[in-house]
Amino acid sequence: MAKYRRLWFLLIGILAVTFTLLGYFGAEVYREAPPIPDRVVSADGDTLMTEESILDGQTAWQSVGGMQLGSIWGHGAYQAPDWTADWLHRELETWLEIAALEEYGQEWHSLSGQQQNALQYDLKTEYRTNTYDAATSTLQLSERRSEAIARTADYYSRLFSDAPELQSTRENYAMKENTLPSAERRERMTEFFFWTAWAAATERPDSEVTYTNNWPHEPLIDNRPSGENVVWSLISVVLLIAGVGGLIWAWAFLRKEDEEPQAPLKDPLSAVGLTPSQKALGKYLLLVVGLFTFQVMLGGFTAHYTVEGQGFYGIETSEWFPYSLMRTWHIQSAMFWIATGFLAAGLFLAPIINGGKDPKFQKLGVDVLFWALVAVVAGSFIGNFLAINQIMPANLSFMLGHQGYEYVDLGRLWQIGKFLGIVFWLVLMLRGIVPALRQPGDKNLLALLTASVVAIGLFYGAGFFYGERTHISIMEYWRWWIVHLWVEGFFEVFATTALAFIFCSMGLVSRTVATSASLASASLFMLGGVPGTFHHLYFSGTTTPVMAVGATFSALEVVPLVVLGYEAWENWRLKSRAPWMENIRWPLTFFVAVAFWNMLGAGVLGFMINPPIALYYIQGLNTTPTHAHAALFGVYGFLALGFALMILRYIRPRIIFDERLMKVGFWWLNIGLVLMLFTSLLPVGFIQFIASASEGLWYARSEAFMQSDILQTLRWVRTVGDVVFIVGALAVTWQVVKGVFFPDLEPVALETDESGATSELSA
Repeated sequence: MAKYRRLWFLLIGILAVTFTLLGYFGAEVYREAPPIPDRVVSADGDTLMTEESILDGQTAWQSVGGMQLGSIWGHGAYQAPDWTADWLHRELETWLEIAALEEYGQEWHSLSGQQQNALQYDLKTEYRTNTYDAATSTLQLSERRSEAIARTADYYSRLFSDAPELQSTRENYAMKENTLPSAERRERMTEFFFWTAWAAATERPDSEVTYTNNWPHEPLIDNRPSGENVVWSLISVVLLIAGVGGLIWAWAFLRKEDEEPQAPLKDPLSAVGLTPSQKALGKYLLLVVGLFTFQVMLGGFTAHYTVEGQGFYGIETSEWFPYSLMRTWHIQSAMFWIATGFLAAGLFLAPIINGGKDPKFQKLGVDVLFWALVAVVAGSFIGNFLAINQIMPANLSFMLGHQGYEYVDLGRLWQIGKFLGIVFWLVLMLRGIVPALRQPGDKNLLALLTASVVAIGLFYGAGFFYGERTHISIMEYWRWWIVHLWVEGFFEVFATTALAFIFCSMGLVSRTVATSASLASASLFMLGGVPGTFHHLYFSGTTTPVMAVGATFSALEVVPLVVLGYEAWENWRLKSRAPWMENIRWPLTFFVAVAFWNMLGAGVLGFMINPPIALYYIQGLNTTPTHAHAALFGVYGFLALGFALMILRYIRPRIIFDERLMKVGFWWLNIGLVLMLFTSLLPVGFIQFIASASEGLWYARSEAFMQSDILQTLRWVRTVGDVVFIVGALAVTWQVVKGVFFPDLEPVALETDESGATSELSA
């Protein structure tokens, strides 16, 4: 360890500081979460709702798909409204209509400008004034506001039923008929919607900003970006520039060149005999591409719902397969196949780390883990179906059906199963790693790989720190531990270290370079990534310090992406180091794509929505899925496919990749993704951004705006990119299926001797 002492101390120090920040300000989230009153009462003391009824409404919202049908506080799907912003605006307009009749005996639109200004002043005063009494945990509302709430609630109760007068609205929102059949549960859900809007409109005690930092933009009550929002946005930009400049300076002046080792004449990994557990990985690859193909098809289906909300080219499909279910399966299948690709990569490496042999019963463990994964996938998908279609009893929905939270939609029982599967994977990995750690020699790279494996195995457990009735601000804190920290943090370190270990084992990179680069990369990822988790929580009921930490550190997340282009070039250059490297040219090509999309998707498109001032106006708009598609598939998707292709190459030694299939697969996936992003999602997002900044978020997500001709056209245009992408996905899938089942049917490479004669070249 002495050689890498400073790098280890740097990494450990960064982890200590950043997790301290994450924990300290996480406690702030608990302390300062918007209160849920024990009682909400009218001016004459009538109870309108209680804490229990509001939480009942939260569970009702979760059961219909939650964040997969519209959004709350900007987090969720993008076709239906953001229910917080939409409720708030409808309630405000209703209040003004009631006030106009009560004060002037006229409808609002008939009032003079002076009269309207007077009522708007009263509106702002009433809504931004905090009438919550912490001593009694009671929120008191005026009679006028109580009436406005009742009228607004009636609209939502009818919207989530099968009321015929709102059928076209449900279709435009991609909602199924009778989304929530129970009238009582619909009433409770409206109370939850009201509470989220109350928190967004009401100023914190001794503050001039609301519980959600003045989000969403709502001109009627002067919900506008706070001064702190602007200040920390500028600081984040300055830190980004400083970080990039510092990294380039360090790279230019401090980086030491290391001599490249002489490439071996034969692939060292091929010289290691395949173990039974490695041979058993073929079914993992089939699960990867099977779920990948399923996800891609669902993506096209889900996208079509944005133009034909209750059907698929005239076929009525929403009764059993509504938008919220298709979007749930689309996202969950992505999480499953990408995770499976990473798990397979680890299981492939374990015997290599263990000296080319399996620990006892390793193959049995690999087989058991596979079928456990299949059971979790099938069980969670069935549970999603039963919950969203309101077939499952309400009291079982969270546990067996749908949690309602994006990226962790699977029922809690299936989440527990997934966690146990990951822990079992950790055990299988450690059975190969621990004996190797005991051997003499430089084990620093292996130690880092081990640390990342342990983190992946354990940190998914963060999802158990919230429950069905947990305050949504607290739930968001823990949910992003999974979506951001577990996926974007520890999987990133694992991927970087695993690739370094593979190339080092192949004799293409020296152990010193591989170890130093992996430690440095891990430090950079963790520095911005751990406290950068807070950039998802700017407007989720948190305080200004949380915004400050999130903005400051998340800007630094972009910094390590600057060097990924160079690393991609280094990886690509390896293919010319030895003739046998041609056999893994296509996996390397996919790894190069990872670096490109890391820069564009995670870096450029990620920072586009990262500063608080930017996210204030575009949270919940189509700019977010632009970043999500480019980062999730562009980075982790290509990485998982690259791992799958590399594993395939070694568990089927005779395989030679079909050039035609691979070219179609690689290029059509990339071109399709570019078309999807830049001809549809991003233009829609920019047009929504203009509407959000000028009129308010409610308008940018409204039925009238989203059904405008230009946005309808742009959503149809997405079909082109989707089709191109699907063709690429099918090509990669067929290559893997052929490779697993029919490796001998692959095209045979030919070599030409000096006389011009050709002969078969063994794979």
